[in-house]
Amino acid sequence: MSDQRLSVVVTRRLPEAVETRLSELFDAKLRESDAPMSRDELSEAIRSADVLVPTVSDTIDAALLGQAGDRLKLIANYGAGVDHIDVSTARQRGILVSNTPGVLTDDTADMTMALMLAVLRRIPEGLAVMQGDTWEGWAPTAYLGGRVGGRRLGILGMGRIGQAVARRAAAFGMQVHYHNRRRLRPEVEKALEATYWESLDQMVARMDVISVNCPATPSTFHLMNARRLKLMKPEAVIVNTSRGEVIDENALTRMLRSGEIAGAGLDVYEHGTKVNPRLRELGNVVLLPHMGSATREGRIEMGEKVIINIKTFDDGHRPPDQVVPSML
Repeated sequence: MSDQRLSVVVTRRLPEAVETRLSELFDAKLRESDAPMSRDELSEAIRSADVLVPTVSDTIDAALLGQAGDRLKLIANYGAGVDHIDVSTARQRGILVSNTPGVLTDDTADMTMALMLAVLRRIPEGLAVMQGDTWEGWAPTAYLGGRVGGRRLGILGMGRIGQAVARRAAAFGMQVHYHNRRRLRPEVEKALEATYWESLDQMVARMDVISVNCPATPSTFHLMNARRLKLMKPEAVIVNTSRGEVIDENALTRMLRSGEIAGAGLDVYEHGTKVNPRLRELGNVVLLPHMGSATREGRIEMGEKVIINIKTFDDGHRPPDQVVPSML
């Protein structure tokens, strides 16, 4: 690259330490508002920048990429998931895409366990009673939940996060089962004490808890559809800290309302911020606002990965976390 500093446009507010470092290294245009960029603002950004730093809240589709001139050369995504970016079209236009894998593994796995505990032990109900100042004291049959230890956990997607969930679940005394596009190596499977199911249908039908930890791809869209949700035991619960599109949210809502599924813990939703209003009304559901990666440490480490990807690209090398269509 030339001596002139790269023009880097950041679409959202990032931790102060990350923004400071971006400004030191590049000609960084930072976001003053924490609101997502409008379509017009994104269009202007991809026309004017050498590097775009978007987040999951930005849809970088083929139509938008079609407006990019010759200047945009790298989309350095702030986050691991890239389903909001048309990676194939970007590649066709000579635009590299990078992400930040691995950084949020433990944070997301922690939140998965937190949701499991919240649903099984009815924690939100207890919180509501205490905050409403209506507690009348301990009672033998009040707020009875279910014991975590001994339950069968079925993990859907056994990548970094799925394996981190498996290790935590084992410490809680759960029996770990999993379904994955590819079976784990025998030594990894043994270390995790995890049982592989080639048939997702058969696994779903036998589990007490399902944890969704697979990425959003065309092949995982509505992987947990109405038919598959109906295979779950009535006393089973489902937790999703991955992507909302993996579950048919309307079907899930119907089954939670009718008692065909005992409960759900959701951190992500099929239509982004447009959460099914009927879900909000259900007492057997714990809803969180996409908090799985929300730790100070994780968000700063994400920023550091973005900076490394941009700096490596600026030095004329392949970004270490480059994403190619074959990975998706």
